[in-house]
Amino acid sequence: MFRTLGKVLAVTAATLMASSAITTAQDLAAIEAAAKKEGMLTTIALPHSWCGYGDVIAGFKAKYPEIKVNELNPDAGSADELEAVRANKDNKGPQAPDVLDVGLSFGPAAQKEGLLQPHKVATWETIPADAKDADGHWYGDYYGVMSFMVNKDLVPNVPKSFADLLKPEYAGQVALAGDPRASNQAILGVLAAGMAQGAEPGEAAAKAGLEFFKKLNDAGNFVPVIGKAGTLAQGTTPIIIAWDYNALAWRDSLNGNPPVEVVVPSDASLAGVYVQAISAYAPQPNAAKLWMEYLYSDEGQLGWLKGYCHPIRFNDLVANGKVPQDMLDKLPPAEGYAKAVFPSLDAVNANSAAVKEGWDKVVGADVVK
Repeated sequence: MFRTLGKVLAVTAATLMASSAITTAQDLAAIEAAAKKEGMLTTIALPHSWCGYGDVIAGFKAKYPEIKVNELNPDAGSADELEAVRANKDNKGPQAPDVLDVGLSFGPAAQKEGLLQPHKVATWETIPADAKDADGHWYGDYYGVMSFMVNKDLVPNVPKSFADLLKPEYAGQVALAGDPRASNQAILGVLAAGMAQGAEPGEAAAKAGLEFFKKLNDAGNFVPVIGKAGTLAQGTTPIIIAWDYNALAWRDSLNGNPPVEVVVPSDASLAGVYVQAISAYAPQPNAAKLWMEYLYSDEGQLGWLKGYCHPIRFNDLVANGKVPQDMLDKLPPAEGYAKAVFPSLDAVNANSAAVKEGWDKVVGADVVK
């Protein structure tokens, strides 16, 4: 009986390797058995403070103690992740990543280059259609909205909009959470500023956003330093434009010293999506699939929400009463998210190219660490 069952599971696992059918309960059992036999999962670019990944990884380890999680370069960016796949095509050792977590534009680019293999998780149908590749090569995992993180000791009158940031009272106080010539977060901060000027997401918003930052810089309000929790607490950057989940996690890490308020600006609610994918050259393909099944389960999705990222199945979880009220209470008011705009991939790419090319010419501020 057990031998027969093992044969069935083996056949099912082999079938999964060659198709992207939605995972069934029987498939999941086969994946789990094969993953435990592989015994390891290699991740890359997953900082423990980003989206609650520390607890998410711990949850996976607790559920599957037979599988060692090998974490590569937590501080790597999306481009670094794709390069790690390219560089390890023929390497089945611990330096070859099994799974990826990259910015929206990097998923389709990696698929086009043949760096990804398809897999459709069991909860596939609850992932919005416009946030996934139809064949399962990549799919949205979580999103956040662009926000202001404010040191209330130094900024008693908290700005509520991008328009407010131009006021003289915020001289020498406003920073981006990255270099807009290289950081996805900062590049999209410029896009949000452009949307606040009424421009459509894409090249138009990039140009309007660059003009906004030129005004901000000319007024002496822009601080050309990469903003983070430490610079906010020190007073170097009392106002930081950053993803809400980073701002909220930094707020918690400061533990009230100084007091922090996180605001979704009233004149632009920009949502940013990241995506998950499995490397086409994954040394542990079944462990990779099991990881994906975990991330897209109710447990995995709530793990990201604990880290202040809105999981891609958020609406489905809410509709089914699966989100604890205390989690919802820790987020900024829901109305800031209700009007969130999700730019298309083409708009994101057009904005990125225009901001990288135009920052030095238009704004001329050399953002440094």
